[in-house]
Order: sequence, then structure tokens, then C-alpha cells
Amino acid sequence: MTIKEVAEQAGVSTTAVSRYFNGGSLSEEKRKKIKKVVEKTSFVPNALAKTMRTGKSGNIGVIIPDISSHSMSRILTGLVSKLEVNNYSALIGCTFGEKEREVQYIESMQKGSLDGIILMGTVLTPHLKDTINECKVPLVVTGQNFKGVSCVYHDDENALHDLASLVLKKRKHPAYIGVNESDTAAGRSRKKGVEKALAEFGFNVKDYPYDIAYFTAESGYRVAMKLLAEHPEVDGIICASDHIAHGVMRAARESGKRIPKDISIVGVGDSWADMISDPQLTTAEFYYEECGKEAGNLLLEMINDQEKAKHVKQIKLGYSIIERGSV
Repeated sequence: MTIKEVAEQAGVSTTAVSRYFNGGSLSEEKRKKIKKVVEKTSFVPNALAKTMRTGKSGNIGVIIPDISSHSMSRILTGLVSKLEVNNYSALIGCTFGEKEREVQYIESMQKGSLDGIILMGTVLTPHLKDTINECKVPLVVTGQNFKGVSCVYHDDENALHDLASLVLKKRKHPAYIGVNESDTAAGRSRKKGVEKALAEFGFNVKDYPYDIAYFTAESGYRVAMKLLAEHPEVDGIICASDHIAHGVMRAARESGKRIPKDISIVGVGDSWADMISDPQLTTAEFYYEECGKEAGNLLLEMINDQEKAKHVKQIKLGYSIIERGSV
């Protein structure tokens, strides 16, 4: 039996039947008619029938901090493609960078009919850590290496080491513009990679021009203008993200520095803007779509095998250094 047949027997539209099962707005008269047919025929919609039969809803919750982020959208592309070929759907919640909303989403999603959760992580607060540990459904984190949690993450440290080394081979007065170190991957690991390269090239890692910015070109511009005013000798700036680097490029030009003749600038992410900047930006490319696919595959394994769900699995992905015209 189908929803259409239920509608015909009840003398209502298929839309009315859908509203009945989804708890939508419906007149009491129509509700009674549909209920009579449903009880008479023991009709259950396909999705609900599948859930009752398999114990799985076919839905995955995805928690994302920023829907406009280039990297997040590419991770999401890979994730959704993996889920769809396995007959799963993604239900997305955006935190807009508010840390407590991550906790709220995890708590609400596991109470609903979701089979698992993908968390595109940023900062592991004590509250978030407790919530992840207490989560009743399989959960996988992307982009961060959280201890004791199944995750898929990037090799931030070595990528920045290699990127910084490109600059240090040519420059004598380097600087680094990072991000807040509460973000383990983009903040702490990337800075560690830069300082490892600085030490290898004989620089004092306790005393070099360093500042932090947000993940925007505007913030990169403001921070770089201040840094270049205080350290006019700087001839190479390593940036924790491409967006920051694009702002730094503008600041360098406004400070009278030619790229790459007077100053080298590099970023991280390989965004579309890197190809149209002048000059094109040298960057570290992370495999974001692969990250999404790997995360989806890992979560599905945990959903389908309770033994695998008990064990923590962490997958570190590689990277590529893309040399263009800014070094």
C-alpha cells in the first residue's frame, strides 16, 4: 500500500497524508479520516517501516561551524557523496562558531532518530569533550585530532613546516600570522610546524615577528599592516590560512612592498581565490573532499559494526605544497 492509496481511501490529498505522518497542520476532520484508514490497513510509511525493520533511520547529523567556509563546504561535498551512495541523508546544523551550540546539537541529535554524527571540530572545550564521551550514537570528528575520539584530520604541522621552509630558503626576516591556539589544528599544530622550520634554519623561535588573526582577509590585512609598521624589515610572511594571506598581500602592497620581489607570502587551503590573486598564491593544499569521504566511511563502519564502534580510529591525511608566484 502507498500514501496515494491511503489518500484515495480517506478522500484526501497525498499532501494531507504526508502532513498527518509528519505532524503538520491538518484539519481535525481530515486527521480522523486518515487515522481511520491507517488503523484499518496498518499502513506504515516506507521510511518509518525501514527504521522499524532495521533499527536505522538512514539519517546522519552533521555539525558545521561555518556554512560559508571553503574548506567546510568541500568536506561536506565529499561526505554527502559518500553517504548518498550508501542510502544515507545528511541533516546539517550550523553553530556559526558558537562553541556551546556544538554541545547543544550533539545532545539534541542523539535524542532524535539519527544513526550517527559528524562533527567538524574547532575547539575541544571540557564541556564538549564530556558530551562526546557520553554520546550514545557513533560520532566522528573531522579536521581535529582529538585524543580518544575517532577522527579524520590533516597533517597541519608538516604542511606548515614545508611551506615555511620554502620561504626561509629565500628570506632572512620571516614573520608568521597564525590563529588562536585554542584551535589545536589551525592554531597550535600549524605554529609548531612553522617554528620547527625556523629552528632548522637557525632562527630564534622565542623571538620572531608573530601575531594572530581571524580566518578572514580583513583581519589578515589589519594584522599585517600593524606587523609591517612595527617590523619594516620583514621580507617573508607565512599565514595560517589563504584568507589571511590575501589580506596580507594587500597590506604588503600598501606598505610599498612588491610580491615576490621584496616579500614572500604563503597561505594554507588552496582556495579558488589563490588562482586569481596577483601574483597567484603559493599554498598548502589539504584534501578536504577526501576528508569528508573518509569520515563518512568511518562513521558508516561504526554504525554497521558495533565492535568497530567501540574502538577509536584516527586517520591522518596528507597534503600538497602548490608553488605559484608569491614566493
